[in-house]
Amino acid sequence: MRYPADLDSSDIAILAVLNTNARISNKDLAEHVGLAPSTCLERVRRLVEAGAIRDFHADIDLAMLGFGLQAMIAVRLQRHSRKVVTSFREYVLGLTEVRTVYHVAGADDFLVHVAVRDADHLRDLAMDAFTTRSEVAHIETRLIFEHVPIRRLPIADGEWE
Repeated sequence: MRYPADLDSSDIAILAVLNTNARISNKDLAEHVGLAPSTCLERVRRLVEAGAIRDFHADIDLAMLGFGLQAMIAVRLQRHSRKVVTSFREYVLGLTEVRTVYHVAGADDFLVHVAVRDADHLRDLAMDAFTTRSEVAHIETRLIFEHVPIRRLPIADGEWE
């Protein structure tokens, strides 16, 4: 089987393990994927350089920091030129409450995942940061009751073997 971007089954195995646990030691990772530690370390370095691994991070419980409410804000723009879309995207990426930005097709142009302290903070963010923008035609806010990230690659078992 041909692997995307010249990845082989060992690369896929490394990515699958790191996607679940980025803090695993190189020794344990190498053992888990059946490689020598030096080979595993070199493959991880190569995967980072190639852009297959974009980042290593910790999953923070935002409620522990006082951000107990999350929401998805759907945004519809007035116009759809590249300049307007890029400008709005850069603007929302700079808002401290923003967790993730999706540029989407359909009735809405963006879905913006935000974390806020409470309902008042959400209202103020929507009113001050979104509706005041001239390029924004409409927003719709949806509360997130639960956010469960899935830590697995979208690959069926055995697909890369």
